[in-house]
Amino acid sequence: MAKHRVLYRSALNPLLIRPSRGLPTEVAVIGAGTIGPDIGYYLKSAMPSCRLFLVDVVEAPLRRAEQRLADYAAKAVEKKKMKAEVAAAVKENIIFTTDYARIKDCSLVIEAATESIPLKHKIFATVEDIVSPEAIITSNTSSIPAGRLFAHMRKPERATVTHFFAPAWRSLPVEVIAWDRVSQQVLDDLFWFFARTGKAPIITDDAICFVLDRIFDNWCNESAYLLAEATAAQIDKVAEEFVFAGPFFVLNLANGNPIIVETNTLQMEEGRHYRPAPILRSVDRWLTPRPGSPVEVPEKTRKCIRDRLLGILFSQTFDIIDRGIGAPQDVNFGCQVALGFRHGPLDLMRSMGAREVGRIMKKFQKERPGFPPAKKPLADYQDFRRFILVDEIEGVKIITIRRPQAMNALNDVLADEILAVLKQYADDPSVKGFIITGYGNAAFSAGADIGKFPEMLGKARASAQYARDCAKVQVFMDGIRKPVVAALNGYAMGGGLEVAIRCHRLVATRNTTLQFPEITLGILPGIGGCVVPYRRWPEAAALFHDMICFARPLKAAEAAERGVVSRLADDYADLIAKAIEEVHALQGNLPRLKDGKMDLPPLPIPDAPMAAGQLLSREAVAITVKTVQAAAAAAKLKDALEIGYRGFGEIACTAAAREGISAFLEKRRPVFEK
Repeated sequence: MAKHRVLYRSALNPLLIRPSRGLPTEVAVIGAGTIGPDIGYYLKSAMPSCRLFLVDVVEAPLRRAEQRLADYAAKAVEKKKMKAEVAAAVKENIIFTTDYARIKDCSLVIEAATESIPLKHKIFATVEDIVSPEAIITSNTSSIPAGRLFAHMRKPERATVTHFFAPAWRSLPVEVIAWDRVSQQVLDDLFWFFARTGKAPIITDDAICFVLDRIFDNWCNESAYLLAEATAAQIDKVAEEFVFAGPFFVLNLANGNPIIVETNTLQMEEGRHYRPAPILRSVDRWLTPRPGSPVEVPEKTRKCIRDRLLGILFSQTFDIIDRGIGAPQDVNFGCQVALGFRHGPLDLMRSMGAREVGRIMKKFQKERPGFPPAKKPLADYQDFRRFILVDEIEGVKIITIRRPQAMNALNDVLADEILAVLKQYADDPSVKGFIITGYGNAAFSAGADIGKFPEMLGKARASAQYARDCAKVQVFMDGIRKPVVAALNGYAMGGGLEVAIRCHRLVATRNTTLQFPEITLGILPGIGGCVVPYRRWPEAAALFHDMICFARPLKAAEAAERGVVSRLADDYADLIAKAIEEVHALQGNLPRLKDGKMDLPPLPIPDAPMAAGQLLSREAVAITVKTVQAAAAAAKLKDALEIGYRGFGEIACTAAAREGISAFLEKRRPVFEK
């Protein structure tokens, strides 16, 4: 796992970086065409008080952009994703202008003009003459290497490519390009800035099309070549096994045919096998239905399409990793959150196995000679952490849960990765302890994926065993000899909170909320949630009764008052600093969960239990209370935890659990009958 260290020289978690500058107060986006206004809306949504200059040489696109941004803000208010006063601030202080001179005080300028090198050179020369020497200048190009764009600038070290994905105001990834003349400080500042403003930046090498466009453009180009074997509708239908929308449907949305021609022509510098399919030059729209529509595909045709699509996907993935263009975890992550793949390509390979991947690649290289093969065994490409980032500061291993697309929700693989890191360094004398935190500013972890649970409804023994299996990290932390501190950076809910409360200390940002929402799904927190809070903070038993049985949220300030959270932090940097201090303070003095019976106050159950206006299942609440009481009466911690697992198994057999989980999956409000 060494290649990504060349790209990530300072930290894998961008919010661990100490930037040389704060958030900008004035920013500019050059180009009011397709993506420029969307980048502008992202910037204003993340920083409503900043002044945004949207620059173009023509008035008409500026007027259209002004209306588009107003429409975005209005829709956000209508859908209750933004408060009216925030929307008003977003729309204020936007200057739509043809006058470049007005951007002179901007400390960040993002160029989003047409993909023309001469035009971009002209823009950068103009901008560099106007802005201060300290201003950062970037380009949103999807394919042109930074070295070709910025080499002629007077200060190329302050410039690089920052590649957004559509829609730029919502799509999480931004590729930040590490080319040979950009300063490390500028790279660090941009990496931090995008994470601080809600993006999930990834750092890539300065290759043509970088990482994600190499995959997307060749996926689409190969699909166009497949038109000799099938229709666009058939190709899209087969592709839906792997993506939420097929290549031709996406090309229609983005008017993307000319883009594929342009980018693949550029990639032909690496070989004629990248030549764009000629049909892309002669078709405006593809005849393909909406995703999910029925389309008949003969089995022979389906196999042909499937193998070719997987062949190009795997070939590009191997090439990106072999050449160090991008890190394997970023290829997997980016394909899902930027390109709409259901699973990352490396996950697909793992599920198929070496023999099947080898068969696909052998066939693909015969049909499409020239494309890169794998240069090492498949197992070598699987040697990376999919869902966590591991950094080190002052001898403390910082484990960051990176699933921002799911508010850092836990799954089985993620839990195994955390456990592996804890085990790897548990006896390493150079490591003082661990911090577990979440990626970004929104959530530590919003819970656990429903995962296998729906298929276990009605199966008490299987559900209880699932709870035991999910508790591996927590049980290991119970016995570890080094401190583990939870750094809560937003929502800590459900299974995520069950991880946090097993750490030796909790620190939290002031925007953090702690909650056990399981009862609203007709289930209970079975991985220690019904046991540990009462043993760790017995004086707050009544509070935990409300949290576990009635889903009461607990704000960080109150959690600190009750002693649940040891320290509050103002921001992410302060959070990690305080967590590190806690790790050092806990050396040789770890608080342990103790054996012994607990005396609990009465735990009343209303006739019509409610949570935030939602009627709960009284049966589910009764099982939860019974589980809490039985666990408190157990003389041994391990016996109390076992009671919690069995309580989870019991509640899984209720009508409430079936209704609650079904409602969650169907995105509706549950209706509990008893």
